[in-house]
Amino acid sequence: MRHATPGRVRRVPVWSIVVAGGSGVRFGDRKQFLPLGAQRVVDWSLDAARAVSDGVVLVVPDDAASAPEPGAHHVVAGGATRSASVRAGLAAVPADADVIVVHDAARPVPVPEVWDRVLAAVAAGADAVVPGVPVTDTLRVVGGGTVDRGQFISVQTPQAFRAAALRAAHAEGADGTDDASLVEACGGRVVVVDGDPANIKITNRVDLALAELLCTR
Repeated sequence: MRHATPGRVRRVPVWSIVVAGGSGVRFGDRKQFLPLGAQRVVDWSLDAARAVSDGVVLVVPDDAASAPEPGAHHVVAGGATRSASVRAGLAAVPADADVIVVHDAARPVPVPEVWDRVLAAVAAGADAVVPGVPVTDTLRVVGGGTVDRGQFISVQTPQAFRAAALRAAHAEGADGTDDASLVEACGGRVVVVDGDPANIKITNRVDLALAELLCTR
């Protein structure tokens, strides 16, 4: 991966896929639909996507696909895995989109500068762009011993892609922990830009409380 400095964003057709298809088993509820300030968790992510996109696809659990979602242009049912859910969203993105951004609904805190950075790096020629932040905790191997945390970053969303590269990476139905890894596996160039420590992912109730503080500050 290469680190990039943001520049001027060339205006091309941009679509975003907001992934909100989780079942909520680990959290104990569908966190993406829980209240967060004056709206739901997912609404904050949709707002961020709409601010930079010509269109937004929202991926939801199968039983929620018929519910009205005025913040999205299209609502589709997700799949059994995150990658399958992204592919469901991709199918609803128009063929003329040049850039596609994939964002987790569970990262609701507004970070417009991060969105600007990933889009600028795609405009500068990257196939895939991920925001990352330094790892601050000590990392220990399960079998024993620590590792140099300076060799690692914590990867966030939004992740931006040249549309053709993202579609090609998903063409064979592969699964990955994120979409940039699939693009990289196909030989695509992945660039890292600065993320934001405030861009937290909600995984437990403490995260939800912190997100509310950050969203309403």
